[in-house]
Amino acid sequence: MHIDWLRAQTAAFAEAATRVDLDKQVVTCPEWSVRMLVAHIGHSHRQAANIVRTGEPEQFRDPRTAEVPPDWEPWVRDGAEELADAVTEAGTKQVWAYVGQRPASFWLRRMLHDTTVHAVDAARTAGVGYRIPADVAVDGIEEALDVISAPGVEALKPDFVHLRGTGQTLQLRASEGEAWLITRTPAGPSWKRGETGSPDVTLLAGAQDLLLLCYGRLGLDDVTVTGDRELITHWLAHTAL
Repeated sequence: MHIDWLRAQTAAFAEAATRVDLDKQVVTCPEWSVRMLVAHIGHSHRQAANIVRTGEPEQFRDPRTAEVPPDWEPWVRDGAEELADAVTEAGTKQVWAYVGQRPASFWLRRMLHDTTVHAVDAARTAGVGYRIPADVAVDGIEEALDVISAPGVEALKPDFVHLRGTGQTLQLRASEGEAWLITRTPAGPSWKRGETGSPDVTLLAGAQDLLLLCYGRLGLDDVTVTGDRELITHWLAHTAL
């Protein structure tokens, strides 16, 4: 499942990026060029594959200085295949991850959703349409929640300490029928699938838009907000991956 999704989203990224000059500024993250997006995707897949093979940490390359081959489109696609092969071979092996030891599949899922969001970046920059399949977007939302709520995640990003709370609740509701309840506790946030009780704030949108909101590609004006707007504004300000 995740392998097929990774292939599809990598292809979507490559197809969109070929439509625009590599030196063009990315409209959704202006500090990056399309060339940097290509470098990031191509190298990150390969470096994640190396983490899976060795089980050890890897320093991800800076896309501002990482090289991009002249014939970069097959190179990008080949990187996704390299990661898929490494994860398939690793099976249930435990490897290093940002949040402690995790199954090798952690990196397949992490790179899938990173690629998905950057495929949207490339499409918007090229001025072409995009669509994230609902099942991919749902999994992306849950992957982001898994990372944010993982024990020790504040070592990855100290800003996550601001996600602690005293029982405040936030609900994400996808128009496709899925819902997630997030609770901010003194130890950090926790989450579960489903609608429960009366949350302090609820966000309603399609799964694609909720995922893009989580990654800062959309704003609160792009979804329906019911309840404590200040609470969700604070949450989004400290949850960027």
